[in-house]
Amino acid sequence: MPLYLCATPIGNLSDISARCLEILSSVDLIAAEDTRRTLTLLNHFNISKPLTSYFEHNKAQKGEYLVSLLKEGKSIALVSDAGTPAISDPGEDLVKLCIQNGIRVESIPGPVACINALVLSGFSTQRFCFEGFLSMNKRSRKEHLESLKDERRTMLFHEAPHKLKYTLTDMIEYFGPNRRIALVRELTKIHEEVIHTTLQGAIELYTEQSPKGEYVVVVEGLPDSEAKLKSQWWDNLDICEHVSEYINQGFTDKEAIKKAALDRQIPKREVYNSYHKK
Repeated sequence: MPLYLCATPIGNLSDISARCLEILSSVDLIAAEDTRRTLTLLNHFNISKPLTSYFEHNKAQKGEYLVSLLKEGKSIALVSDAGTPAISDPGEDLVKLCIQNGIRVESIPGPVACINALVLSGFSTQRFCFEGFLSMNKRSRKEHLESLKDERRTMLFHEAPHKLKYTLTDMIEYFGPNRRIALVRELTKIHEEVIHTTLQGAIELYTEQSPKGEYVVVVEGLPDSEAKLKSQWWDNLDICEHVSEYINQGFTDKEAIKKAALDRQIPKREVYNSYHKK
């Protein structure tokens, strides 16, 4: 039997699909990131099925157990707290484990918060990238944002209310205060709200009031006009000249190599090898 990835509502229970209800009603077991929340959903639709937990801190042990049941022919549905499993949650690891064990995986489509936020943002939907949650570790957060400072695609981030102001402040450092964003909160719920502003405008807004609810932060990609200006200075330089220019500005060899690699969107090792072969 396959593992079913069942997308569940992110707020409005009416958003669940008929196919999802059919699967949840028919499987032998439902693996849930939060069994209490899932039980509320099942009770609403009069579904009675065995539940087991599958979340970040038990995924290694529980994943092996679930795979063993699937190999025995049991049918299992995986649900996250809300939305589509395997998007910024441990379901990703269970999918990999199933594939490694030759177990088929079926995705039952449904709500995805980041896609809803994208289409509400008014920014380009032609090309976009999902960046999930930024790390709690300050260095990792800054490295993540540094790698995106010249990103031209629309960027999507998830963020909790208590971390939002810190994230907006860090983003200003790399994207600038005037970068346009959309703050999408409480999707499909009673207090759903879409705020179109800039990073600086968002900082000012949340200096006066506290963020509430779960957010998707949609950041417009680097405008073509800015991208052209940013890339012009090194376009006609080879890698060695590129690194040397940063060194002449006072950066160390290591810093210059890292910055050149980020500019060119290539591995640091490639820049290092080219520079030291000069």
